[in-house]
Amino acid sequence: MYKIENPTPLEWSKLLQRPTQTFSDIEETVKAIFKEVQLKGNKAILKYTSLFDGITLSDFIVTSEELQQANNLISNELKLAIQTAKNNIERFHFAQKTNKIEVETSHGVLCWQEKRPIQKVGLYIPGGSAPLFSTVLMLAVPAKIAGCKEIILCTPPDKNGNVNPAILYAAQCCGVTKIYKIGGIQAIASMTFGTETVEKVYKIFGPGNQFVTLAKQYASQLGVAIDMPAGPSELLVFADDSAIPSFVASDLLSQAEHGPDSQVILVTTSKKIMNEVAIEIEQQLEELPRRSIAQQAINNSKLIYMNSEEKAIALINEYGPEHFIICAKNEDYFVNTIQNAGSIFIGNFTPESAGDYASGTNHTLPTNGYSKSYSGVNLDSFLKSMTFQKISEIGLQKLGKSIEIMAEAEGLQAHKNAISIRLKNSKYE
Repeated sequence: MYKIENPTPLEWSKLLQRPTQTFSDIEETVKAIFKEVQLKGNKAILKYTSLFDGITLSDFIVTSEELQQANNLISNELKLAIQTAKNNIERFHFAQKTNKIEVETSHGVLCWQEKRPIQKVGLYIPGGSAPLFSTVLMLAVPAKIAGCKEIILCTPPDKNGNVNPAILYAAQCCGVTKIYKIGGIQAIASMTFGTETVEKVYKIFGPGNQFVTLAKQYASQLGVAIDMPAGPSELLVFADDSAIPSFVASDLLSQAEHGPDSQVILVTTSKKIMNEVAIEIEQQLEELPRRSIAQQAINNSKLIYMNSEEKAIALINEYGPEHFIICAKNEDYFVNTIQNAGSIFIGNFTPESAGDYASGTNHTLPTNGYSKSYSGVNLDSFLKSMTFQKISEIGLQKLGKSIEIMAEAEGLQAHKNAISIRLKNSKYE
């Protein structure tokens, strides 16, 4: 990891750059696969499943027999852990429900807002080197609470044509309606257009590699909403002398092992902590099964010393991390001044892994600085706010003149007439 001391604000932009992603090389591939899926449907999906996943399938629907087999393949211990996580995620997302908001804005003018579920949602769950069954919980639980009618899930098959049993078990627990063995670009395309088998959805959720990321962005140009722009995982830790170096190092490595393009950063006001964390990272790295992946991420990550908390939080807000851990004596200062972060973890005993799995908050979060303008996935991600209004005859009589004047000032005579014709026919003069 690079050690940097007291960088000036002019240096921050270059210092805080994410690992570069070049989409130009794969953009045409994405568009070509989308076009083929649109024209050929299932046939195209099977073709690209064979090409990219190395398995020739005759059908990609997960059957009830496969679901039952998955239940028998995972341990009771893992089932209990999944249920524990699900319960906490449910509690946190149930608490996000809001009631109808109703206001009489003026006499006889009643306005209100209600929320309705997005009827059809698609969930993409990566299934490669790290089958993310935890993401099934993070997406399907709030979708179910919101009342989404159709919750379909796409995830790539392995070389034997199977789906990781923990993914299937979690999907059953959370009320997913249909599961398909489809990965990558073709999965996003199938949910964008629909095929003979796969339902077209209204919004697509879930993480993925650069191909999936670009495919989702392309889908958003074709009339399908997406949860958020997302890229490689990232974590920033602020630590002062109250932090425990081995804890900090373990958190940084927990994100580094996601992928070689992940980014982890330590910002600290203690040179002692900076040096001790660097030593701990090297020691803990030796023990990781995914050492080679984590090492690549660590090679591009940074240890940054700042000589004041004020400068530290300014730099952190400029970066806008996906995950932000605070290990500080003055933790309230950082809690109150952080403006740009996806999810925040406070104290030495609040590891980011807790949010990834079982504390209850959602782990589907904005990356690449998008925390400056996007929220992470929450219950509202699966809902639409709809506004209603009902105006009485007296209400229109009182409000109508203002509307007529405004419509005429904008040169929209038909708008004015829609008011005038009613006022002329009103029994209230």
